[in-house]
Amino acid sequence: MRKFFTTDLGRLRLVGFLEGTSLLILIILGMPLKYYFGSPELVKLLGPIHGGLFLLFLLQTFHFSIENSWSFKERTWKVALASVFPFGTFYIDSTILRKL
Repeated sequence: MRKFFTTDLGRLRLVGFLEGTSLLILIILGMPLKYYFGSPELVKLLGPIHGGLFLLFLLQTFHFSIENSWSFKERTWKVALASVFPFGTFYIDSTILRKL
C-alpha cells in the first residue's frame, strides 16, 4: 500500500482508481438521482471532485510519461484517453500500468 504514495507509478494508479470510481458513482448513482428523482445534491458534490481528479489524472499521466520517456504514440495517449470512458482507467491499469 505504501508504494501508492511513494512512487510516481503508484500515485498514477491511485489517482486513476479514484477518478474511475468517481466517474462510476456519478453515472450509476448521481445521474439517476438527479434526473429521475430530482435530487441533484450528489452531482453537485461529486461533480467538481471528479473534475479535479480527472485533471489530476491527466497531469499525473503526462508527468509520468515525461519522466519515463514514454512514446506519446504508443502509451501516453492511451492512458490519457482512458479517463474519458467508464471503466477505462481500470482497463488501462490492468493492461499497461500494473505491468510496469
